[in-house]
Amino acid sequence: MPERKRVAVLADSDTRWKWGALTARRLVPDHQLTGFLLRGRATPTARQLGEVGVRADRLSEVTCAEFLAEIERERYDVVVLALVGGAVQAVLHGALALWPAPAERPVLVTGYVGVVYEKLADGLLLRHGADLVLANSRHDAQRFRAVYEGVGADAAAVTETALPFLGGAPYEPAGSRARTVVFAIQPSVPDSRADRAYLLERAAGHARKHPDREVLIKLRSKPGEHTTHLEEQPYQRLAERIPGGLPPNCRLVYGNMGEVLDGADLLVTVSSTAALESLHRSIPTAILTDLGIREALGNHHFLGSGCLASWDQLDSGLLPTGDPLWLAAQGVLPAPGPDRGTGGAADRATDGAAGADAYAVARAKVAGLLAATRLPPPAPYYTRTTAPRYLPGILARHHLAPDGTPLPGAVRPATGESRLRRRLRGHLREAARGAYRHGVQRVAPVIRRLGEL
Repeated sequence: MPERKRVAVLADSDTRWKWGALTARRLVPDHQLTGFLLRGRATPTARQLGEVGVRADRLSEVTCAEFLAEIERERYDVVVLALVGGAVQAVLHGALALWPAPAERPVLVTGYVGVVYEKLADGLLLRHGADLVLANSRHDAQRFRAVYEGVGADAAAVTETALPFLGGAPYEPAGSRARTVVFAIQPSVPDSRADRAYLLERAAGHARKHPDREVLIKLRSKPGEHTTHLEEQPYQRLAERIPGGLPPNCRLVYGNMGEVLDGADLLVTVSSTAALESLHRSIPTAILTDLGIREALGNHHFLGSGCLASWDQLDSGLLPTGDPLWLAAQGVLPAPGPDRGTGGAADRATDGAAGADAYAVARAKVAGLLAATRLPPPAPYYTRTTAPRYLPGILARHHLAPDGTPLPGAVRPATGESRLRRRLRGHLREAARGAYRHGVQRVAPVIRRLGEL
């Protein structure tokens, strides 16, 4: 019986952990998964990890330098970097310092959690150097290659796949009207208190206009928790300020997005990746235009989708449906219904235009790299020659020297520290995070308002 491949996933938030762990499952179906959470402001809580619903054989919190020491010490076959671009770049340079010549090293994989609507060049060039840079659609793969080729960098690592969490049962409408409306909020879009309050009030207003509907405000995190982006104005606190409160048929909900979508008849959002999950199931999906169609909001990504709509239009009964050509280009095709295919919908990756497994090419690439006796050293585009000012600062933020080696004291000894000291350090870190989150969500908004007086 062949030995299970050892896969490590390093993630820096709850959503990236979900993406990384599910990507590992797609790339290496029979694997032993070890999870690592990059220590930082967005390190997910136990509640957030439980809500994601993806488990690892082992899960621990590390710094970048500690993770590099781990992959040097332990034999991992594949490493999935589910991180922001700067952290990916730090790990790649750290790996280059570990394996500066062809060697038996892990296959390095990275990519994006969802819609790529900002910092395209910046984020991509920070990810260059991985063996595979996954693109969630044909559209993204073309853009990614264009960026790499535009700077003269090798684009061979770009590999078209799909979002690994697309799945679930296809939507079966109960009638011509929506009964359950899900408003999927985003932590940072929009960012102003006034705009967020407006959207919340419109969702509540929709519930009042349609007492036969249930409007669910799908939240990403609880106050004090962080996710991929900062949330300075939590909807929970904004809801407390609505005169008379939320109507009885409008409520705040948590939970796994897939489970929430199981009962949805309409998904409403500004630009959340949840829209792609919804469209994959053929659920009517609305991308809000109330605040304009702007790059800063990310809803410009949905131009041509057929889903752009305002709360006024939704109040009047509009149920937008996705444009088939746009969906195909974005790697989001409706999941087969009971009469169109077989197999468990929850375990399927998005199918391509010809019905092929979206991860087949990526799996073949990984298998080929695993079969090689030695792999060449990672070759990031950014070096001390191409980015002598930019790169050292990125590495220093992760306690790495300009050559990718850990700075003195960056890695704590694996032994010689008592359990009590480790627990105490953990409590101190949680207290520091709590103070930081309190400052972001309570103090910073007050200071800004005072500055506007």
